[in-house]
Amino acid sequence: MLLFSAVLADHLRIKVIRKQTLHWECDGQLSSSSMCRALRCSAGMDPLGARSQFVEVQTLSTWERQPDPEGEEEEYNDSLVSQQAFLSPFPYREDINRKIVLYNGDVALLNCTAIVNTSNETLTDKNPISESIHTYAGPELRDEMLKLKGCRTGEAKMTKGFNLAARFIIHTVGPKYKTKYRTAAENSLYNCYRNVMQLAREQAMASVAVCVVSTTKRGYPLEDATHIAFRTVRRFLENYGESIETVVFAVTDMEEPTYRKLLPLYYPRSEEEERASLPLIPADIGNSEGEPVVPERQIRIAEKPGCLEVDSEAETLDSDLGQVGTHAFSRMEGDVDKQRKLILQGQLSDATMQKQHQRNYNRWLCRARAEDLSDIAALKALYQTGVDMCGRTVMVLVGRNIPVTLIDMEKALLYFIHVMDHITVKEYVMVYFHTLTGEHNHLDSEFLKKLHEIVDAKFKNNLRAFYFVHPSFRSKVSTWFFTTFSVSGMKQKVHHVETLQQLFTCILPEQIDIPPFVLEYDARQCDAIK
Repeated sequence: MLLFSAVLADHLRIKVIRKQTLHWECDGQLSSSSMCRALRCSAGMDPLGARSQFVEVQTLSTWERQPDPEGEEEEYNDSLVSQQAFLSPFPYREDINRKIVLYNGDVALLNCTAIVNTSNETLTDKNPISESIHTYAGPELRDEMLKLKGCRTGEAKMTKGFNLAARFIIHTVGPKYKTKYRTAAENSLYNCYRNVMQLAREQAMASVAVCVVSTTKRGYPLEDATHIAFRTVRRFLENYGESIETVVFAVTDMEEPTYRKLLPLYYPRSEEEERASLPLIPADIGNSEGEPVVPERQIRIAEKPGCLEVDSEAETLDSDLGQVGTHAFSRMEGDVDKQRKLILQGQLSDATMQKQHQRNYNRWLCRARAEDLSDIAALKALYQTGVDMCGRTVMVLVGRNIPVTLIDMEKALLYFIHVMDHITVKEYVMVYFHTLTGEHNHLDSEFLKKLHEIVDAKFKNNLRAFYFVHPSFRSKVSTWFFTTFSVSGMKQKVHHVETLQQLFTCILPEQIDIPPFVLEYDARQCDAIK
């Protein structure tokens, strides 16, 4: 051992060959921790001859080769798949899938270029991931981290791996999740994964093992966090991932089912899986980098703001001002109170009224995103399910779960806007279960009229059908009056559905989650008819 150490000390280069190649330049005496790590990595053995507890990344199966968890090939509904003419935002890419590994185990044991540690702002968090990394890396890591002087939420900082098999550790701080500040949390979590990948690229790392950044202690919903992690890494590999050979998603037993369920959405292993996963991809997939998009915060800049292209000499002042901006000041629209008065008098143009309506809707949308609506969400009265026969998103509304007399209806309106805003950017249908509702569940016409007046035009334009399931005679009459005299353009979209079998002619049973009491009621009704 002493002889070997002396040889190593004589300006040698230790080259570890695995799927990626690591180099240590030995310009002097190697530290004992570096030497031990080199020996373990190169021989796969501890110095005393015992098998190393560290896991070689190249021995792990890539996502491309991983079988279905049930051990059977997944069956796809050909009729449903063939009806989906939409292109997936995450198409099948064999080259990307070969880089993805799902690993159930301790990230600290992975032998790759870098592993990710999730911590708090002072880098002193005592979560299981951090504790394990510190245990295997040794006391030198804690001393090194003191020099970093903390890390802000969403940022990433790097240290050596010390006694780990991994050469580097990338430390990042996930956000604390609160429903009221959901948008801020999404952006921070995106930045965590993005900055980790950016560091890996800048340091020419061949492989990086990423743990679940949003720890349970921070309260981020696992499924929401997983969507952000997968799409951020996917977009980065698409745009900048040429030099990165392997990305390992390291999970625990609790996290693995969620990761396995969502991986096919962002990393489909075949064109069939791509088409089958398309209806399950959330509407909000961020921009081309995977970054969350907040429409009302987007800044739009003209291509050449200083040079207006004049197609004709008849260009009006109004069209010129359109290059400057659309807010009241830039367009010199005058007194807002005066405009509201003109609206009441019916003297404003359609274009101006549409702008006023859009501003009003945006105010409601901002309120909906800022307010805590968890009590309304707990009712499970509104939720997204699969797609109809034409591939359009299906939204379900359960009348029995709406205790109109017991809840704040303004919060219910805000929740509707919050949930539906990103759904309505493309065509969708709604299924309303009127089953076993009572007087205390019925929404009055004034509330519905207010809702219709507030919501954005996309709500109305992209609604293709409204299925009214198990209607009563009274509800049919009320619906007719409401769609005839209160709102326009809705009557032809409303379809009264007496039984679930009728509904299944438009939406396949496996594409809609139906409450058990609705199924039981429908079965009794069918038996009574027979």
